[in-house]
Amino acid sequence: MDSIKINIQETNNETIIKFVSNSILINGGSYEYNNIDEAKNSPLAQQLFYLPFVKKVFVTANFIAIQRFDIVSWDDVADQVKEQIETFLQEGKSVVKESTAPKEAVEVYAEVTPNPGVMKFGTNKALTQTDVEYKNIEEASKSSPLAQALFNFPFVKEIFISENYISITKYDMIEWNEVYQEVRVFIRTYLQEGKTIIAELPKAEEAPQSVEVPKENLTDIESKIVDILDEYIKPAVASDGGNIAFRAYDENTKKVSVLLQGACSGCPSSTVTLKNGIETMLKEMLPNQVNEVVAING
Repeated sequence: MDSIKINIQETNNETIIKFVSNSILINGGSYEYNNIDEAKNSPLAQQLFYLPFVKKVFVTANFIAIQRFDIVSWDDVADQVKEQIETFLQEGKSVVKESTAPKEAVEVYAEVTPNPGVMKFGTNKALTQTDVEYKNIEEASKSSPLAQALFNFPFVKEIFISENYISITKYDMIEWNEVYQEVRVFIRTYLQEGKTIIAELPKAEEAPQSVEVPKENLTDIESKIVDILDEYIKPAVASDGGNIAFRAYDENTKKVSVLLQGACSGCPSSTVTLKNGIETMLKEMLPNQVNEVVAING
């Protein structure tokens, strides 16, 4: 075990340091721990949490990443942590007590969108049958444990969850290239562990923007508008991490009101898409029935 060595590697986030091992630490996957209670299956992570400056511990096959609180600088404590990890590994102790039960094969990939403030995280796992959008952690706490957990990232501003992807809007305090990997791993680990994504759909009075207009309540022309949006528009905007939902049609002015969600909400190019794409298509497919398309949140 004396051959085990740890190298310190800085990251783009000054609060996070990687401790890279020259030997395999775990057989596969990755583990993220936010506190000592979550680290029950990792003796090493539990030991590290006894250090008062340790905020998060992330374990992969060949490195351990640690995020610190601001009470110290890594220059003062990194060598101490490195020695502690090396000693632990050289004693032959288990880094993570991995379960023998097979994990669900979950993949999560990150995609940029036309909206620079929004990143799309696609997955091969079904997330929801009804699109939901959360503007803050208070909304998320009422129905989605996953969204609530994501709001704990200080840069997360809004969350949109669709059938097989999550679009996250960030504040301008940070760039996506600094944090998207951390978010991707967090989502993948969350889904692999089988945790609840949406406990219950938001009630209409709590989150009216998340509830679709029932088709039985639509007029004939409104139904045609919804069918066109669903068949021709939604797949295109979904590929960019966004969504468009019908909200109203005024028979007198022939104005269609829609709701833009996810990457479409606040996107610099959404107005152009709305006018040159969606409005033009509806006018062509429903002649003399549509004069204008407006976004109620755009």
